[in-house]
Amino acid sequence: MSWESFSNAGYEGAVIGGIVFATSFAVAAAVAFVVRFIAARLDTTTPYGIGGVALRSVRNSLVAIVVVLGAYVGIGFVEQLDQWSTEVQQGIIILAILIGAHALSAGSSAAVNWYMVNIAARTETTFDDRILPLLRRFLRVFIYGLALVFILDTLGYSIGLLLGGLGITGLAVALALQPTLTNYFAGTYVMSDQAIKPGDYIELQGGPAGYVVDVGWRTTKIRTWLNTLVIIPNAVMADTIITNYQGPDPALNILVYGGVSYASDLQQVQEVALDVTRGVIADNDEAVKSMEPWFGYDSFGDSNVNFWIFLQATDRVGSFVVTNDLIKRLHARFAVEGIEINYPVRKIVFGEEPPGSSS
Repeated sequence: MSWESFSNAGYEGAVIGGIVFATSFAVAAAVAFVVRFIAARLDTTTPYGIGGVALRSVRNSLVAIVVVLGAYVGIGFVEQLDQWSTEVQQGIIILAILIGAHALSAGSSAAVNWYMVNIAARTETTFDDRILPLLRRFLRVFIYGLALVFILDTLGYSIGLLLGGLGITGLAVALALQPTLTNYFAGTYVMSDQAIKPGDYIELQGGPAGYVVDVGWRTTKIRTWLNTLVIIPNAVMADTIITNYQGPDPALNILVYGGVSYASDLQQVQEVALDVTRGVIADNDEAVKSMEPWFGYDSFGDSNVNFWIFLQATDRVGSFVVTNDLIKRLHARFAVEGIEINYPVRKIVFGEEPPGSSS
């Protein structure tokens, strides 16, 4: 059949449209090659290759856009489809919206992944390691949700009524999930504040104490000395006073209190106590070697002159070991030196008998 016959039969536009559509595939292949080439060059010129990562994440979307544009232009030449021009235009717009949403979703995910591999891994904090996966999912849902709204608008549905319904529904859901959302946002605060982390020994005011096992989005888990797991809502963690025995330095100050009788030589007591304490520091791995012990008298007690000894342990567990050893050695050394630690003493004074009283 000749070209004139095609033209007279109304197929001229269809042939041209087919040629345009087929050409779009060649153009798409060229775009893919150029994008791949530029991405490879950017890998060597941009910091950590972020430019190449960004281009590669949207390469497929760019190729798809070229093909869709080729289809749109080609369809315009087909006279037989004029009666469905509105539907065709809507379909092309919906495809473009979906491709654009995919490009944005892929680009944002690639950016987050790049940051987690190249930046987050180099930071000491674990906050970004926890928040970024959640941010990646949120962006994906938000982008496709926005694309859905644009598609419904393209199809002629009223976005205002839809948004109003979603607003009422969202308010009801938010009220129902208020405790969960409160704990979630409190968890964001706890993790971003970095005041506690797994492995720290903490104590809540008026609450339990133990080692932090995990800091999650909704709860914080601690393991007590009884080896029980306590799960605390993050809303409680954010509103209470917490003592962290591991921070900012795990070394823990120790104060050991004691007392000696009033008949003791206080200078001798001080020298003996410091000598014993230095021996404890030298012999215990749990004691901080660089810290010189301090000694001081602080009060006259009912039965003894009271004193304190100050030193440091490497951590909270070590403080129990050091305190135990120091008390035992002090008691034994005081016995050797003849230094007396009085039991509670009461002195009874009898007054004189009043005149004229009988004996």
